[in-house]
Amino acid sequence: MRIADDRVVSIHYTLTNDAGETLDSSEGRDPLAYLHGHGNLIAGLEAELAGRVAGDKLDVRVEPRDGYGEVDPSLVQEVPRSAFGEASDIRVGMRFQAQSQRGPQVVVVTAVSNESIRVDGNHPLAGQHLHFAVEITEVRAATDEELAHGHVHGAGGHHH
Repeated sequence: MRIADDRVVSIHYTLTNDAGETLDSSEGRDPLAYLHGHGNLIAGLEAELAGRVAGDKLDVRVEPRDGYGEVDPSLVQEVPRSAFGEASDIRVGMRFQAQSQRGPQVVVVTAVSNESIRVDGNHPLAGQHLHFAVEITEVRAATDEELAHGHVHGAGGHHH
């Protein structure tokens, strides 16, 4: 069975950056199961998997625009330290949920001074090329319930 919309696909993968550092991997875990054609994977990876079959192995390089997007400078802001209320021990790398015009957004602290704190609302992988080593382990038809919910149930999916 070939990978196409409304099929459940199970993959083992390793994600690396341009420097070859492993960012994420399914190694030592169950394969990742996703519902093809429903936006459950980044677009650039999903497009490369279409038409493949179980047993296929491939290396996919995803451009930023087809991954987590380009870096948006407007999502980097200097915020007065007072905006963090009583929190005094704010360090680079800490994550906070902030309210934005687009609703709740996770931001990462990238710089701290006595007066202000710089936060970045870009995805940590924005602007990066993503390198996936993928092995397709299974392709099956989705159940009616999976199609209705838009995601996989069972091993590797949302409902365990």
